Amino acid sequence: MREITLEGQRYRHFSSNDYLGLSQHPAVIAAWQQGAAESGAGAGASGHVTGYSRHHAQLEEQLADWLGYSRALLFISGFAANQAVIHLLAEKNDRIIADKLAHASLLDAASHSPATLRRFAHNQPASLAKLLATPCDGGTLVVTEGVFSMDGDSAPLAAIAAETQRTGSWLLVDDAHGIGVTGAGGRGSCWQQQVKPELLIVTFGKGFGVSGAALLCDAATADYVEQFSRHLIYSTAMPPAQCCALLAALQQIRQGDERRERLQANIAQFRAGAATLPWQLLASGSAIQPLIIGENHAALTLSQQLAQAGCWVSAIRPPTVPPGTARLRITLTAAHQPDDIDYLLEALHDAAH
Repeated sequence: MREITLEGQRYRHFSSNDYLGLSQHPAVIAAWQQGAAESGAGAGASGHVTGYSRHHAQLEEQLADWLGYSRALLFISGFAANQAVIHLLAEKNDRIIADKLAHASLLDAASHSPATLRRFAHNQPASLAKLLATPCDGGTLVVTEGVFSMDGDSAPLAAIAAETQRTGSWLLVDDAHGIGVTGAGGRGSCWQQQVKPELLIVTFGKGFGVSGAALLCDAATADYVEQFSRHLIYSTAMPPAQCCALLAALQQIRQGDERRERLQANIAQFRAGAATLPWQLLASGSAIQPLIIGENHAALTLSQQLAQAGCWVSAIRPPTVPPGTARLRITLTAAHQPDDIDYLLEALHDAAH
């Protein structure tokens, strides 16, 4: 998504998670429209009653086949998927060891579960190994992300998986910002690093350009989640029309090397042009390019200056990020044109002087 209109004003849009521009793709829009014409606007019931359709089944089967898992289960959002899985699988004597910068949905679920929560230093397998070495009466679930939403950096999944497997623990990876964008055919961070976690959460509001999420796992785990997850049992199922749109988006992702190449070119163009800015640009190779401003007021002021220049860039402040690291969270997409990137860079350089 290149542009956004707010209160009648059009802006070049640099705060969208629509990394491949699929929310505006004609095939995705047409699939949703056709699905709505055939099946209505909503599912009408929980999937455990009458809300589960052939469209849901087809999407789950294609996701599982694409990512190399036995089963996929659909959830209405990534937040719901993370809450459901952690609440259900982590019990009183168990332990959750999560990356310190893991998403709020993961940490909230872990802190409200009966399991003990411990946090390892961000992207530090040695810190994880130290925590894993301490005894635990029950099982251990290690939790991390593929690409982190605020810093844009990638987890060293191969090293994290090795430490996890060494102790017989389970690994959960939330690849919200990697799926569709990284890895061969857009299969995501785990595929890229040749890691197969026991629990993989993929969400559809970023690279897929739609919304919703899925849990990928083995058949036994899927059966257990399906039978006992209150998030599934007591929620209306995803609209069948949304499943149709997601199937169309999946097809575009699988054929989307050109879009991923455009995104990478846009990232490289931005990073080259931003190298001389007076603010810290974090070392991110992803579509998320955080520019650390420092103080809250300064970040807000810069965001407002960019808006006046016609660029919409959100300022992110504590408690979402640590104190003193207020930032512009610049997100790039395959839909951006080179002149969009140049325009943003020129606005940033003007604001710096």
